[in-house]
Amino acid sequence: MGKTGKGTGSFGQRHNKSHTLCRRCGRRSFHIQKKICASCGYPGKRMRKYNWSAKAKRRRTTGTGRMRHLRHVYKRFRHQFREGEMHAPVGGKRRERSASRGRRKDRARGNRSASASDGSSSSPSRSPRRERKGDDAGKRGEGGIGSAGGVENGSLVGKVAREPLSLEELVRKREQQQKEEQKPMFLSKKQREELALKRRQSEVEGQRARAEEMKKAREAYLGNLARQRELERKRVEEERRQFQDEREREKEKELIRQQYLGQEKVKKRVLKPSEKFRFNFDWDVGDDTSRDLNPLYNTPHDAHLLFGRGLRAGIDRREQKKGAAQHEKELLQKLRSAAGLKETKESRKLDREREKAADKYDGFDMKTEKHWTEKDKEEMTERDWRIFKEDYNISFKGSGATPALPIRTWEEAHLPKPLMKAVVKAGFKKPTPIQMAAMPVGIQGRDMIGIAETGSGKTAAFVIPMLMYIQAQPVMTEELEAEGPYAVVLAPTRELAQQIEEEAVKLAHYTKYRMCSVVGGQPIEDQGYKLRKGCELVIATPGRLLDCLERRYAVLNQCNYVVLDEADRMIDMGFEPQVVGVLDAMPSTNLRPENEEAEGGSLKYRTTHMFSATMPSAVERLAKKYLRRPVVITIGTAGKATDNVSQRVIPCKENEKEHRLEQEMSKLHEKRAIVFVNTKAKCDVVYRRLEAMGYSCTVLHGGKTQEQREASIKGFRDDAYNILIATDVAGRGIDVPDVALVINYDMPNNIEMYTHRIGRTGRAGRKGVAITFLTMGEAEQPVLYDLKKVLEECGVSVPPELARHPKAQVKPGTIEQRPRRKEQLFAA
Repeated sequence: MGKTGKGTGSFGQRHNKSHTLCRRCGRRSFHIQKKICASCGYPGKRMRKYNWSAKAKRRRTTGTGRMRHLRHVYKRFRHQFREGEMHAPVGGKRRERSASRGRRKDRARGNRSASASDGSSSSPSRSPRRERKGDDAGKRGEGGIGSAGGVENGSLVGKVAREPLSLEELVRKREQQQKEEQKPMFLSKKQREELALKRRQSEVEGQRARAEEMKKAREAYLGNLARQRELERKRVEEERRQFQDEREREKEKELIRQQYLGQEKVKKRVLKPSEKFRFNFDWDVGDDTSRDLNPLYNTPHDAHLLFGRGLRAGIDRREQKKGAAQHEKELLQKLRSAAGLKETKESRKLDREREKAADKYDGFDMKTEKHWTEKDKEEMTERDWRIFKEDYNISFKGSGATPALPIRTWEEAHLPKPLMKAVVKAGFKKPTPIQMAAMPVGIQGRDMIGIAETGSGKTAAFVIPMLMYIQAQPVMTEELEAEGPYAVVLAPTRELAQQIEEEAVKLAHYTKYRMCSVVGGQPIEDQGYKLRKGCELVIATPGRLLDCLERRYAVLNQCNYVVLDEADRMIDMGFEPQVVGVLDAMPSTNLRPENEEAEGGSLKYRTTHMFSATMPSAVERLAKKYLRRPVVITIGTAGKATDNVSQRVIPCKENEKEHRLEQEMSKLHEKRAIVFVNTKAKCDVVYRRLEAMGYSCTVLHGGKTQEQREASIKGFRDDAYNILIATDVAGRGIDVPDVALVINYDMPNNIEMYTHRIGRTGRAGRKGVAITFLTMGEAEQPVLYDLKKVLEECGVSVPPELARHPKAQVKPGTIEQRPRRKEQLFAA
């Protein structure tokens, strides 16, 4: 065998690290360093390395493993087998040397196996390894590996290895086998009976096996069920025994307790003979036998209803909810303790939330333990809001959506920080009734009509929502300045407009908003320059603002917030065409539609507010045209004077007025007073009379220039003068603090003007006095009926002269209904 070790060829050689598999013949004879196969002389590349462990070597050198390996080699190099390249002789000296070396080895093996007969596959005594070596030796010869005989000139005895079957032969064999299986086989009757008997026996055996399995399973189930029933019976007996033992122990404890503490003896009621035999329709409490029947009767549980939100009618809902929450808490604690769970932080938080929710009021709660002043806004019920409105004499009217709830404090208004700081700085501690009701509606953006008594704080009620609206608009730039202001306030008089401007400047102190006053008596060019320079808010009189619009000093292209202060006075003064002209100058596309369904959610609509102390028909006509579904807020009674003013009516003649005036002024004692007259001439007469008496007084009427009027108002406010003599110019909206007395030297022509005049005193919660000199003249007779009615509504004593006057009995414009007994018939 020499250096090659046991066997020859690729599977018989002792392999080492210098040889590997040949890519052509598949044997392990390819020298790695020499780059040539020792078997076939192939000078090409080597095959991939195999794991030539001892176990792998046995698999490739034994019978089954060798055939598997040969099939693998055939599949890998089947194209070379088909072309005959694997067994073709290879020339070259190196290849001849390897071939001669192989022939020498074959001769050596042939000498050992000379006794073997020619053509025999292998000797029975030969081992598989030696047989494979002989087969490998027989493959070598001069003719190369592929010689059919495997020996040359009969000198070598060996067996040629079988080649694997081709695919065509495998397919042909499989088809032949299938045909043989498909051929019908003839069976005799006896054979068929034997087969049928075998099948029947197998079926019977299967049925018996299944029946036996089912029987065993049923027996196991019944045995398990019997054991469970026995355990359940023992458990019930044990519980019953424990319960009986517990009852016995309780009875024993009760007897011991009675022995030591004593037993209270129930005295039997002694009945009278008359009651003893009298039939009783009622059961006595001691006759109740149901308590011994079931112990549940002694501790009844209040079941929760499954309808009506689980609450009973006629019983305080809040108490029922608190009881239900407590019951739920106790039940959850019992369940947790039974399950062995501990109370966690989350469970305690849930219990607190349930108690808090049960303690809250809702819209159906009946019981009120606190006054509405002590409750939060969320706790206020419908009944609380009704009481609140009655306390402040607030009433809401109007169609459309429900208006926003009133505010009770400034904190509930949720004002921006700059406005809240301004409110605190101005000294507004608590909102007035008109501010409580009007501010939420203004912030909501709805149209509104506010009717309130004079001095009730209407200016702040519409200025604060207006400033919040301006804050929501874009910052004013040069492009936006050319489109006009964001909001406009119209006032009937110059003094009122300037007063509104002062109030707005005070509330906008911590903002950068610009205000502009456009009133008569001042150069229109200067006002036009201010308007062109840009401002967010314009306070104006209707005539001067319309003049600026016509001269193109200003436009109202982006004005969507309009306030008409003292609207009834503007109509009475004949400013209705100017007011209509200003409103028509605004974009009509922003006017709110008539139907609420037609409103778009993202569109901006015009907001229009009207404030007044009275509501005549002309104002209602204007509101119907320009307001859409307004909310009518009334504080007190429309046209009624404030309750803080003490009214007195003094009947007198015209020549007695000066003497009466001197008497009332002597009681003034350096306090402020306003004297109202109807004409400018009378104003100057009264001024000279009071000045002659030594009083410091000033005059205010329409004949004065704007500078003179402003100087008069400023001097009166700064205590330079303590008496102001004015016409109806100062009767509306002029807010002068601490006016103690108002004297109507002349009775006004209508009751609305009377209400506004006396409203100059008793403002901001202070007390005041209003005195009227009544002459019962022809000019005053149309007002007597309304004056009498106002005095009666305020609870003021009516003078007998006014109460008995014929014109005070019937409303002007109506026919007096006389009794038939007072009628006089004249014969023709």
